Amino acid sequence: MNAIAEHTPALQSRLPQVGTTIFTVMSALAAEKGAVNLGQGFPDFGCDRALTGAVTEAMDADLNQYPPMAGVPQLRQAVSAKVEALYGHRYSADSEITITAGATQAIITIILAVVHPGDEVIVLEPCYDSYVPNIELAGGVVVRVPLTPGSFRPDFDKISAAITPRTRAILINSPHNPSATVWSREEMLRLQEILAPTEVLLISDEVYEHMVFDAPSRQHHSAASFAGLAARAFIVSSFGKTYHVTGWKVGYVAAPAALTAEFRKVHQFNVFTVNTPMQHALASYMKNTEAYLGLPAFYQRKRDLFRQGLEKTRLRLLPSEGSYFQCVDISAVSDLGEADFCKWLTSEIGVAAIPLSAFYGDGFDQKVVRFCFAKKDETLQSALGRLAKL
Repeated sequence: MNAIAEHTPALQSRLPQVGTTIFTVMSALAAEKGAVNLGQGFPDFGCDRALTGAVTEAMDADLNQYPPMAGVPQLRQAVSAKVEALYGHRYSADSEITITAGATQAIITIILAVVHPGDEVIVLEPCYDSYVPNIELAGGVVVRVPLTPGSFRPDFDKISAAITPRTRAILINSPHNPSATVWSREEMLRLQEILAPTEVLLISDEVYEHMVFDAPSRQHHSAASFAGLAARAFIVSSFGKTYHVTGWKVGYVAAPAALTAEFRKVHQFNVFTVNTPMQHALASYMKNTEAYLGLPAFYQRKRDLFRQGLEKTRLRLLPSEGSYFQCVDISAVSDLGEADFCKWLTSEIGVAAIPLSAFYGDGFDQKVVRFCFAKKDETLQSALGRLAKL
C-alpha cells in the first residue's frame, strides 16, 4: 500500500494584513529586558475579594450550567437599573440588554449583525485595534476619519463629509483609547445632529465609562443620554474594565429591541452565552454601587501620581481626561519614530510603552506614545524612577 503524502491545504487569508501586533511585540520585549510594562492595558492588581467570593458562592450553589442565551436575568436587570440611574434611559432587561463575552466579542457581533458586504463603516483614528479587522471580516468597507491631531477631538466636518448612502455605521469610543480624551456634551449633541437625517447606526464603545476625571467639570456622556443617539445606538461596556477583572471577559450591549433582536441572532451562534457563575457574582456585586461610582477617584489618584512623576522628565504630558492611559509627546527626548522609541525605551530605560502609530491604519507618527497607569503604586513608582533619566 502506497504511503499517503502529508499535505496541508493552502489558505487564502481572511485578514492578510494582520501580523504580530505591537502589543505582543512590546510585551515580549519587556519580559526579555525585565522592563516595567506600562504598555499592557490592564491592571496588575487584584479585584475586590467580595467579587471572587461571590463567584465561589455561585459555583458552590451549582450555578454552573448554561444560562439563558441573553444572559442571567438578574444581571441584565442590574445593568438596566444602573444605566437608567446614571444616564436617564430605561432599557428593557428582557429585550434590550445582552451579556457578552467581553466588549471585543460584543463589537464584532454587532458588526456581523448589521454590516453587509460593501457597507461602509466610519472609524475615528487612532482607534482600538479590533475595529478594522471586525469590519473587514464582515465584508464591510472601512472609512477612516482622523481625530484632530494633537487634541484628538472629533472633526465633525470630516465626519459629515465621510457619510455616504453606503454608510451603515459609525464607531465611536469615549473615554478614548488610546488618547484618553472624553467627548463633551456638545460633541455628542453635534453627532446626534449629523446622524439625525440618516439611517446610520451608532456603535458606542463605552468600556471606560467609569474612568472620567476632574469632576464635576467633566463627566461621561453616554449615547444612552441622548434620545436621538440612543434610538440608533449599540452601547458597549465592560465589567472587566470596571471591576479589574479583564480576564473574565464579560461585558454587555444595550440597544433598542429591534437592534437587539438582530444582535442576538448572531450572538447565539457566535458564543451562545457567557460564563454562568461569574454572571451571578456580578449581579450580586452590582448592588455595591460604590464599586463603580468610586472608580473615577481611584484612578484619578493614580493618574495624578503618575503625571507628577512624568513632569520631572522631558516628556510633554498630553491631557488625560478619562480611561487609564496617559499619552506623552517624545519630541524633546528623541528624534526616533514612535515604534523605535518604544523599543529603545524598553531596552535601554526599562519601561514599556505603546506607539500611537499602532492605532492608525497608515502608521501615522506624531511623536506620541501611550502609557497605562492601571498599575500598583509600587509599579508606577518603579517606572517613574527609571523614566527620571529622560
